[in-house]
Amino acid sequence: MSNHQTKPNDWATTNIKNTRHLALWAGAWLITLALASFGPKMLWQFNTLITLVALMLTLVAGAGMIVVTIRHVKCLDEMQQKIFLDASALTLGVALVCGTSYELMEDVKLIAFQPEISHLMMLIGLTFIVGIALGNARYR
Repeated sequence: MSNHQTKPNDWATTNIKNTRHLALWAGAWLITLALASFGPKMLWQFNTLITLVALMLTLVAGAGMIVVTIRHVKCLDEMQQKIFLDASALTLGVALVCGTSYELMEDVKLIAFQPEISHLMMLIGLTFIVGIALGNARYR
């Protein structure tokens, strides 16, 4: 057992701070992703240099979001970490199985349109939210 004992109030404050940082980085990533997606056509007429800068900003914001997510998860208690891990495992499995099947459906002509990554992103988000909700309900 360590000599360092954290007060519950310190943990709550740290958790709130980490959650805010995660929200800020996720927001930054979404904004830079939108800029990189829509900017070339709507703002700078496909200028290659500006598009590359926008893409690099998206990658940097995404990397920051990943780092902050790891920090956030490390500061959660064991039960919250388990809920997060279970929801992440469910999300990974659903994304792999459904994503490859979705792409295969177009390859074998079961659907007439090209699969879009945005459809998979929505499925991933919804699956993670459901996984977190189910985990919280299970351990309540």
